[in-house]
Amino acid sequence: MASLFESCILPFIILMVFELQIPVISAEPQVPCYFVFGDSLVDNGNNNNLVTQAKVNYPPYGIDFPGQNATGRFTNGENSADIIGRLLGFANYTPPYATARGPDILQGVNYGSGGSGIRDETGRNLGDRVTFNEQLLRHGITKLRISVFQRNISFTKEYLRKCIYTVGMGNNDYLNNYLMPDKYSTSRIYTPERYADVLIQQYSKQLKALYNYEARKVAVFGLGLIGCAPAVVSKFGANASGCVDRVNAAVALFNEKLKPLVDDFNSNLTGAKFIYINTTNINLGDPIAAGFSVFTPCCIASVDFGKGQCEPNLPPCSDRDIYIFWDEFHPTQRSNNITATRSYMAASPFDSYPMDIRSLAQQ
Repeated sequence: MASLFESCILPFIILMVFELQIPVISAEPQVPCYFVFGDSLVDNGNNNNLVTQAKVNYPPYGIDFPGQNATGRFTNGENSADIIGRLLGFANYTPPYATARGPDILQGVNYGSGGSGIRDETGRNLGDRVTFNEQLLRHGITKLRISVFQRNISFTKEYLRKCIYTVGMGNNDYLNNYLMPDKYSTSRIYTPERYADVLIQQYSKQLKALYNYEARKVAVFGLGLIGCAPAVVSKFGANASGCVDRVNAAVALFNEKLKPLVDDFNSNLTGAKFIYINTTNINLGDPIAAGFSVFTPCCIASVDFGKGQCEPNLPPCSDRDIYIFWDEFHPTQRSNNITATRSYMAASPFDSYPMDIRSLAQQ
């Protein structure tokens, strides 16, 4: 199993030295607002009132969040979007769209939804979710609300163009779609190569729609090594690498298309400053050197593959800092902290392209 933990870790491992190099944050935010789009890796409560299995507003989730509050984040404490927000200098967490009200939206909104994907049908096996298309529509509503507060449409457009937008979609288009042939037809219709093409074609249109909502500084996150997630390894069986190689190979086909997509946007969309966060590269590293020594889920998790979440009200592991995984799919707060730090300030020239989030904020 050593090869699994040395080279195929899902929640973005980095050597301990980089974890300690968190930048000093100024008193004022580096950008006027921060908008988050994505799935359960960034969901901070949008699914709480939906009819879905993909919600976690119950203990032990949130056990390390301020007040031991199970807010709906799919981890024991902060998720990566929370931490990136802090690194950008925001004093308060970006509110979920489901509860964002009043002038709070001026500093940004989180639209993330567990189970969501690029494709509208993705995640329907879990129940309700806010697809990426729906998240974009919600952002259009937010834009209108901001313009009402600011009472000047031209000013609002310029204001939004200064903000940071992070987008992380595609995980569930594999986990809760392509890898479920009993529930979805995509794996019978498309080869892995063609499926990656189809996803990118739709993703490109969606990201252009975000651009048309005045987004200019956009960080697009690639997918991690999904084939190394405990639930995936349990379901399909590990190869000699310790991971499910065919799953990682399929995901790599998608990731390979993101850098050219960023280049295309930056060349052809006026004022666009898109960047690609190479989460596969961030995945690689020695977890032992980073202080992780346990590679099973911290909590007692559901055996349902699509769900893989902690069973309610059961005590989790006590020393959560040595665990990479919180449940069968999601990283612990400490893993999230490492991910967010390296995305914000690249530790390797291969972590981000053509710049990291910190540099993007300065543009």
